[in-house]
Amino acid sequence: MPATEKRSSLPTLTRTELDIMKILWREGRLGAREVHDRIGIPHDWAYSTTRTIIERMVKKELAKKRSFHGLNVYEAAISRARGLAGMVRDFAEGVLETEVAPVVSLFADANTLTPDEIAELYAVLEEPRA
Repeated sequence: MPATEKRSSLPTLTRTELDIMKILWREGRLGAREVHDRIGIPHDWAYSTTRTIIERMVKKELAKKRSFHGLNVYEAAISRARGLAGMVRDFAEGVLETEVAPVVSLFADANTLTPDEIAELYAVLEEPRA
């Protein structure tokens, strides 16, 4: 687990942050322009908006910023399992009023996450709450 991840608290991702995190999880280290180019039509915003959102994500410790040959590049600071865990818990408990295990099993059935990610998701959800 990266050092920036907090063990006892789960991040709460906005829909926009989740969309950006999906890009970073899938593609790794990217510049803000590359993220902006990949974010697509649903987010019809200016490049400066994308950059501002990514910088806020760095402050929230969702993403890391590094300088690479004079260019700022960004990468995920949290794993995909940790990023999804808060949403899974909120959905299971708040919407379905059930335990999280049945919801996590949906990921396994859908082949959405790797077996390692599913194991991490279970482990993250078993951590004590902050």
